Amino acid sequence: MLTALIIDDEEKGRLVLRQKLADHCPDVVVIGEADGGENGKSMIESLRPDVVFLDIEMPGINGFEMLNKLNEKNFHLIFTTAYNQYAIKAIKFAAFDYLLKPIDIEELKAAISRIRNLKTADVSGQLEVLTLNSQKSIKNFNKIAIPTLDGFSFFDLNELIHLDADSNYTLLHFTENRKILASRTLKEFEDQLEEERFIRLHNSHLVNVSFITRYIKGEGGQVVLANGKIIDVSRRKKADLMKMLLQ
Repeated sequence: MLTALIIDDEEKGRLVLRQKLADHCPDVVVIGEADGGENGKSMIESLRPDVVFLDIEMPGINGFEMLNKLNEKNFHLIFTTAYNQYAIKAIKFAAFDYLLKPIDIEELKAAISRIRNLKTADVSGQLEVLTLNSQKSIKNFNKIAIPTLDGFSFFDLNELIHLDADSNYTLLHFTENRKILASRTLKEFEDQLEEERFIRLHNSHLVNVSFITRYIKGEGGQVVLANGKIIDVSRRKKADLMKMLLQ
């Protein structure tokens, strides 16, 4: 069983989420609701829920500001929000779950399922990534939280050279020959990094264009990366690659 706290300034939003949890996630018990950041902070500290559903845009202090005021952050966190490109990108880079309003039932169930599989409920490291990126413009995010088999690792995005598919996992290659296996598919990383200088050159490879040192001609061709790796370019991706290389 998971205990949950819902923090949302809109009463209708709280009621709808509570009902969806009751109907579709019966092992999640809502132990409290708060209508703003200040109340939410107090209830987190007194009730100590397993998971917090947190709206971002609220009067007074918003969701991000409330989190920064907490001394202990030993709970799972799922953001709920209307579409906000900047906020959602920051959330993705910190590897948090988020639910767009109106909340989709299957996405809600999937978020709860991921939480059950996490071994830690301490979100301090992820929140550091979120805070750092929230202070930058949307074009200059550079910190990324990566879910691993036993928690999260944190890296500078500018040190990530390429990513290789490994079944339902992804092997990430960084500078200085560092590697890490992430418990996330290559498609999920592709969606997360679609606005960065990353391109999926092949079914199994996502590449940071900044680390391409050479292009070898061919039907699709090949690229040589700074770490010496040679990767085939699919024919349909060749034009996209050329466009990115010339930017």
